[in-house]
Amino acid sequence: MDHFDVVVIISAGAEWRSINPILLGNHKIKTPYPHCVSTNIGKTPVLFLHSGWGKVASAGATQYAIDWWTPKLLINLGTCGGLAGRVDLGEIILASETVIYDIIEGMSDYHKAIEKYSCKAHLGWLGDELPVPMKKARLLSADRDIRPQDVQMMIDDFDGIAGDWESGALAWVAEKNEVDWLILRGVTDLISPVKGEALSNKSLWEERTSPIMQRLLDMLPWLIDRFRLTH
Repeated sequence: MDHFDVVVIISAGAEWRSINPILLGNHKIKTPYPHCVSTNIGKTPVLFLHSGWGKVASAGATQYAIDWWTPKLLINLGTCGGLAGRVDLGEIILASETVIYDIIEGMSDYHKAIEKYSCKAHLGWLGDELPVPMKKARLLSADRDIRPQDVQMMIDDFDGIAGDWESGALAWVAEKNEVDWLILRGVTDLISPVKGEALSNKSLWEERTSPIMQRLLDMLPWLIDRFRLTH
């Protein structure tokens, strides 16, 4: 297969469907994962890989992408749920760190288990003048949607502001392979200790996903040019 310096991983189906019209007519590549398309962003060949949702699919697709295309940069674009009062609806989060919070360690040190699967992003190459306002923050991951009963724990134990299903796994695999990674997630819904507005309301999340994904895609040319300039 061809080499791609930049691979963009999209996780959930609704996130992929939001960007699919932009990729129509570009070269499709057969992989074990749902969709894979190569295109150019400016003068840079870029591969878009739809991994599927969750930590297992995300980890597998990340390793697959690294093994087949040897990227210098892995980018994950997607959505996340925000903790009410700590982040705003529609805000873009740039992951400065990822933490997998649904680990339950009952035989030894719980905090060491959490630390083992936590990753810090190396974002110095971005500089200080980002193309749009975004919040650098820790992203929490679990194979579940955030529930109201999770909110206080996520704040108290992890100082969390938002969570998703995939970012922790993607960052961990990329780091193990010594590949630079960047994760951008837009807040589509808010969860408080008493209510999650997208729980049992998938259509709300899908409705808000499309504009978020478009905003994230609009940032790609700047991000790729910046990475090429600094590496």
